[in-house]
Amino acid sequence: MKESPSGEEVLRSSNFSDLLGVEDAGAGPERVANRMRVSERLANRNGVLHGGALMSLVDHTAGTLALLSCPAGRTTVTVEGKTNFFRSARVGDTVTAVATPLHVGRTTMVVLVTTIRGDGKEMSVSMQTQLFVEWTS
Repeated sequence: MKESPSGEEVLRSSNFSDLLGVEDAGAGPERVANRMRVSERLANRNGVLHGGALMSLVDHTAGTLALLSCPAGRTTVTVEGKTNFFRSARVGDTVTAVATPLHVGRTTMVVLVTTIRGDGKEMSVSMQTQLFVEWTS
């Protein structure tokens, strides 16, 4: 069995988050923040951030928080999520996602993620359940 990732490995970006332009904006066991600039490539046909891109930012941020709380020898996967969308973000804006734990158990973690536009207005609120699973390569 492969060892679970170290704290440094947890905070390292993935190829997919790099493709989206996700940047670390601070991480710890009680709060993880990431930001992403809304580029033309991430926009939908209306010129605003595509919902799938926003959800990728949310999932990356929640997953990072969960990995920081993950028991040794385990990793985490998202098993459930619910999002309410309030506002959009236009091309050129920057969106910040902030994840905080609502519950940390032995096998699951519930994470709250709020996304905020550059003007400080909330865009969405998401709740995810993360499952701690055995780490395999």
